[in-house]
Amino acid sequence: MTRTLSLFALLLLPPLSAATWNSDFDAALKEAKASSKAVLIDFTGSDWCAWCIKLRKEVFDRPEFEAAAKDKFVLVELDYPKDKARVTEAVAKQNEALLKRYPIKGYPTILICDGDGRPFAATAYQEGGPAKYLLHLDELLAKRAARDKAFTEAGGKEGVEKSKLLIGALEGLQLDPAMVATNYAEIAEQIKKADPQDETGFAKNEGAQGRFGEFMTKLGESRQAKNLEGEVKAAEEALADPKITGELRQQVFGHYAASFAYAKKFDEAIGVLNRAIGETPDGKRTVELQDFRTLLERLKAGPPPDAPSSKGE
Repeated sequence: MTRTLSLFALLLLPPLSAATWNSDFDAALKEAKASSKAVLIDFTGSDWCAWCIKLRKEVFDRPEFEAAAKDKFVLVELDYPKDKARVTEAVAKQNEALLKRYPIKGYPTILICDGDGRPFAATAYQEGGPAKYLLHLDELLAKRAARDKAFTEAGGKEGVEKSKLLIGALEGLQLDPAMVATNYAEIAEQIKKADPQDETGFAKNEGAQGRFGEFMTKLGESRQAKNLEGEVKAAEEALADPKITGELRQQVFGHYAASFAYAKKFDEAIGVLNRAIGETPDGKRTVELQDFRTLLERLKAGPPPDAPSSKGE
């Protein structure tokens, strides 16, 4: 039996149990508030994303996962299928709107949120089956307690000390900055109010995040329209923006390279990554960019001559 994942076979799996997974986001939040459970959101492409399908088969559809998860989570599936008939028009409209609140970078993305929909952890596919995945989720649940403890502690402080505690709480979530910006606006206002002179540099960084967010919006619109020229223009404009520096600039390079990679223009993508790595060899995301370059070099080279064919699977 081949070890290669058979996407065709996975696509024949039955749909998720309607009794376990909710597609109504607002209803899920109400249930979470009433029960004090966390909300687990699965951003998936149920009929095209191989890793999404693999995660569902290996973890989410397993009875031992459902039995354990139901006491801790309200489970929500946000599906973005190619076959539009797989979701209702209302659900499709809801799901598209939620991408603005949750600017995810890929599929599957799993977000863990509180009853207000504020994410406090993110993950994706993990090997090991339901038992290991449940342990992983338990670790992520601890981030909520740490966040809330920091928020409570900050409530008893004033000035820059309060700002630093709140900033530390947000950084401890280890979420994408754009995700934090769209879901913790109230906390951001508290930080700026407590630190009007911006001694922490939070307001300055928030401005850069806003510019980065504008880039992501333009990039997303061009990608949806399959307009590579528009993606390239958005990336070059962001790289020319003096406010987008450091880690954010490296993220722009990563998205820029991905645009070429999606179009199978591997030489161009590798060139962008070489530019990024050469510019900041010791940056926070340099290793990530190097790993991306290695992957693209493998894709460019193609499968080895003796690699088994997956044709017909």
